[in-house]
Amino acid sequence: MPRPHAARIERRWTAIAAAAVTALALGACAQLPPVQPDVQGVVAPTLGQPLPVAETRPAALTDAQALAWVQHPGLRQTVAQALSHNRDLRVAVLNIDRARAQYGITSAAQLPTVAAAGQGSRSRTAADLSSAGVSSVSSQYTAQLAITSFELDLWGRVRNLNEAALQQFLQSEVNQQSVRITLVADVTNAWLNLAADQARLKLAQDTLAGREKAYQLTERIHALGATSGLVLAQNRSTVETARGDVAAFTAQVAKDRNALDLLVGSGLNPDWLPTADTLRGEPAQAPAALLVLPAELPSSLLLARPDVRASEYNLRALSANVAAARAALFPTISLTTSVGTGSRELDNLFASGNGTWSFVPQIRWPIFDGGSARAAVDVAQANREIAVNQYEKAIQTAFREASDALAERTQWQARLDAQEAVVAANAQAFELSEARFTAGVDNYLTVLDAQRSLYAAQQVLIALRLSEQANRIALWKVLGG
Repeated sequence: MPRPHAARIERRWTAIAAAAVTALALGACAQLPPVQPDVQGVVAPTLGQPLPVAETRPAALTDAQALAWVQHPGLRQTVAQALSHNRDLRVAVLNIDRARAQYGITSAAQLPTVAAAGQGSRSRTAADLSSAGVSSVSSQYTAQLAITSFELDLWGRVRNLNEAALQQFLQSEVNQQSVRITLVADVTNAWLNLAADQARLKLAQDTLAGREKAYQLTERIHALGATSGLVLAQNRSTVETARGDVAAFTAQVAKDRNALDLLVGSGLNPDWLPTADTLRGEPAQAPAALLVLPAELPSSLLLARPDVRASEYNLRALSANVAAARAALFPTISLTTSVGTGSRELDNLFASGNGTWSFVPQIRWPIFDGGSARAAVDVAQANREIAVNQYEKAIQTAFREASDALAERTQWQARLDAQEAVVAANAQAFELSEARFTAGVDNYLTVLDAQRSLYAAQQVLIALRLSEQANRIALWKVLGG
């Protein structure tokens, strides 16, 4: 049977070992491995290849289908893919999580922090230092629950800091909405740019094919001596010009596809991409439909735009900071208190009569700080005034953008009709000039001028169709989505 003293020693070492094992286990949990991003789905295996197609989130597809103005199924799927994998949107969502956590930290300052603490110490006193002339070993063990420096928020400093953190959290949410709206608009514009450049490429290819046929015919006529070498050289220059345009638009289409891949964040199914004829056809079949708007739009509608709301939340946060800075001019009262138990023997740590407590109120009143606290109030007030002007500027910018989009909207059909008439007139002029050249009435310069005019008019028509679609997207964006 072990002696009582040996049993106490054994229990002490058992408690120390258990505490050490617990500390090691907690330390192992706190150690996180370094983050190694997986880039397999981010880039293609070799340069120049399209990115691999990632899976679309069902929620993102639902959100894309809710965009009634997105008519083309491929464009809708592309938008859904961007809502699933765009990195800027992911960062915006993570910023919300960060702001939520920061608000949680600030909000926790309104409540006292209770911490448990345990402490043990053993020390040996040398014989020469002991009053009894005998060496001795002393032990001391304590266990406490403590509240440390809890501020009594009499003047609202902590409360206003919490309010500022809440407004910043709300600002991060509407910033995410703004990023989302901008992303949808950017993806749609990039998709339409690809469609327009594909149309330009097809036009250049058709023009090259037509000019090559005309050049072959001119070669045969020149071989028979019916036309001059000057006409043949002029005809050859038109062929090479068209060939250069084909090469340029081929590269531009590839760059448009790369830009769209970057916005989307993953590869795209070829079935989702536009064709050269996507921008042609009736307005009702356009990729981006016209918005149905009431006859009169109230200006207050623009206050719901995410960027305007973000400016408003920023103003509220900075106003709360002014109140917190003013509260810092008043005395700060804090409490530190603890209850616990202590003993010279670990076995008697929780025995009756070993309780301890302490209560330490503290007041701190700034008397002289060189004007630092007052300057902090001035800085907070200046920041608030800046935020007021930024908020007003955001409203003015929203009003101007919406007015511009609405002003252009009423004129687009007239501009498209006029340009289509210009293309038809130039096509007729080109046919007549060719007929007159063949009949020997005009020289080939007339044909070249008509050919260039027709080609330029067709290019302008493609650009106008793209701009008209961009105006529809801009109208949706400036009205806050």
